[in-house]
Formats: sequence, C-alpha cells, structure tokens
Amino acid sequence: MQHDWQPTFSHDDYRLDDDTCVYDGYFRMHRLTLSHRRFQGGDVSIRRELFRRGNAVCVLLYDPVRDAVVLVEQFRIGALTAAQGPWLLELVAGIVEPGETAADVAIRESDEEAGLKVRNVRPISRFLPSPGGCDEWIDLMFACVDADEAQGVHGLPEEGEDIKVQVLAADSAFELVRQGRINSAPAIIGLQWLELNRHAIQQQESGHTR
Repeated sequence: MQHDWQPTFSHDDYRLDDDTCVYDGYFRMHRLTLSHRRFQGGDVSIRRELFRRGNAVCVLLYDPVRDAVVLVEQFRIGALTAAQGPWLLELVAGIVEPGETAADVAIRESDEEAGLKVRNVRPISRFLPSPGGCDEWIDLMFACVDADEAQGVHGLPEEGEDIKVQVLAADSAFELVRQGRINSAPAIIGLQWLELNRHAIQQQESGHTR
C-alpha cells in the first residue's frame, strides 16, 4: 500500500507537435497533435481537440450567524438535457480576467451576481473540472456574507446574465446535494467541504460583529 503518490512522468515526457486554433468565438477550440510516454514503454501519438475556456473562480458564500448559504439560480446551456431543466443552482462564479487574483474575482462576482460584500475570502481547492478535453482550472473559494442582504435578480445584461439569488439553510443545501438536485460540480464540492468545516468556521466567526 502506498502512503503517497508522485506522477510517473513529467513535462519532459510529452512533445507537442502542432497546436492549431480551429474555432475562435465566445470560447476557443484548438486541435493538438502530440506524443507522450506510455506506462508499458514506448510512445503514443494522439490528436485531440482541446476546449480552451479560460480559468474561473467559484465562491461559496456562507453566513455563519444564520447557518445559511447564498446560491444563484441561472440558465445553463450545457444543461439543456438535464432532467429538472437547464436552470441550475450554483455558486457565484466568473472568469479570471488578466491581472486578477482568485480573491479579486470572488469579490467582483459576489457583487455582480448576488449584490453582496464579502469578508474572510480564502481558498478551498483548485481543480480541473474536465481535463479530458478542457484546459480550464477552477479556483474554489470561500467567503462570509450577511445573508439578510441577499435578494433579487442580478447579472450583467450585456452578457445575457439573468441570475436569481437563493438563500438556503445549510442543512437544506446539503440535503439537495444528497438528492442530486444540486448537480454543479463546484457547488457539490464546496457544500461538502462546508459540511465538514462549518462548525469550525462558526467558532472562528463567533467574535465578528456585523
């Protein structure tokens, strides 16, 4: 049994032979030709399409006083065939613009999508949501808010955003994850992290005065 893991190969073990942009619109699609080492020896050459989406930040907004989470409901093109329809319950999120940090994006998007000021912004994790065909990294962040101020519909009209704020008791949100009704990966990861850590967060925040 291993108690640690290190990658078998490194950047030195693949070669990129060609990188061609085949579509450049709202997002970009590239076709890559490359070769890489194989676990059983030798090399393999492959051609793959790569969706170059840009990096994103998702932020879990939590009110430790009310033990409530602030989520957003919006239409998602990738969920057209979802059983419950293409309106998903998600975390506040946004694309990282040049020169921005993850914390910058968390602060900006919390204001744009939920009309909320945040505090105690900190990272939860960083992950690749679909590395088989997309180069996007997501920085999953946490921030405290006053849920009493969360209401209304937000978003930037010029970007076609129509975002409704939803405030849920933390236990209700955890149950929606268990039922499969919250099915956005960052929301699932963030809420499961919160379920493990909320009591420690409440203790840390107990001295905060609104």
